[in-house]
Amino acid sequence: MNKAETEYPVQSGSTFFKGALIGGLIGAAAALLFAPKPGRELRGDLSEKISTMTDKSKEVAAVVGEKATDLAKTVSSKTTDLAKSVSEGKNSIMESVKQASADVSDDMKDASKDIKDASADASRDVRKEMNKTSY
Repeated sequence: MNKAETEYPVQSGSTFFKGALIGGLIGAAAALLFAPKPGRELRGDLSEKISTMTDKSKEVAAVVGEKATDLAKTVSSKTTDLAKSVSEGKNSIMESVKQASADVSDDMKDASKDIKDASADASRDVRKEMNKTSY
């Protein structure tokens, strides 16, 4: 990059369009001002153009306001739906964890009972064998 490129970076496309719009407005105003029309007629044309632009601006502002309101309602609705979904999912996961925990607890109780029974049986068998061999 040379010195000029670093000192004067390329502007974005939006800057170009802003400049083109401003230049167009200045050109239109200059064309109206230098047009060969009498003063009253020129003032009438300017007044008409200004009122037209004011009306258009109000219409655009109203549409933008409606769209913003609709967007805000949609975002609010979607956020509420998402919060409900997250809450339901959390509750579902909690219930699943509780059920799995209860199942594991039951399985552990059954396994410990089976181990206790097996050890008691083994103990009885060892006693029987000890009694048989001690005679």
